[in-house]
Amino acid sequence: MELALLFLISEVPRYGYNIIKELEKRTTGYFKVKGGTIYPALQRLETSGLIKGRRQPPPAPQARMYYQITEKGQQFLAKRLEEWESFSATVNRLVGTSSPGPSLSS
Repeated sequence: MELALLFLISEVPRYGYNIIKELEKRTTGYFKVKGGTIYPALQRLETSGLIKGRRQPPPAPQARMYYQITEKGQQFLAKRLEEWESFSATVNRLVGTSSPGPSLSS
């Protein structure tokens, strides 16, 4: 979850509800998360110095907390994405989805 949050925040500063909706949209409903999941994760990322929150008052009555990725967060994200690509390529080879070898069902 934290990798997904960091990735979305790396594109553009976002607020919690926007992140929830973007996760749902991009995963065609696979990730339907609630604030009780997102906000503690955002707090952990902020405590770790990977993102920084900034309260921005909108025209609406409530101010929104916008999160943006820090330099430390960008480095962390780049490393984790590299690890993810290696891991997913390895699993794809294992189950036979990325190369014309025998699959596990053979």
